[in-house]
Amino acid sequence: MRLHIVILGSRTTIAGTVYGTIVVLATLTAGARAYRGNLWELIAIAGSTVFVLWVAHVYAHGLGESVAEGRRLSFSELGVIARRELAILLAAVPVLAAVALGAVGILEAATALWVAVAVGVVSLTAQGIRFARLERLSRSGTAITIGLNLALGLAIVGLKAAVTH
Repeated sequence: MRLHIVILGSRTTIAGTVYGTIVVLATLTAGARAYRGNLWELIAIAGSTVFVLWVAHVYAHGLGESVAEGRRLSFSELGVIARRELAILLAAVPVLAAVALGAVGILEAATALWVAVAVGVVSLTAQGIRFARLERLSRSGTAITIGLNLALGLAIVGLKAAVTH
């Protein structure tokens, strides 16, 4: 898989990329203070959270499609759903890689966490741009779309941080 697809997603995976980015950022934000001294544990918590939510997403979509079809889905049909939703997991990779730079000592812990947030913000910005281009929005429409995408994503992250602190 190409690196830019891992970081930015693709046309067909934009929903999973946005969702996965918000989930990983929210988890990192919630745990940053408590686990700043142990970034590997923070990576494990954030990574496992994204994984569990991916499994739940696949299960929910599989259940929904099974009910809509009026039959149990085959293993291969469930695999199609799992691959389609893989963007949720992939969105976490570059963000957690930035945290790993702190865990191995290349960056200070606080710097690594800020870089991780920046990577997430770049991803959310790219999704806003992707949508604006698809809709052929004007420059102001593009700016508004990017702003709304960032505001919603970061508001969810902020709410998660406020609830857990």
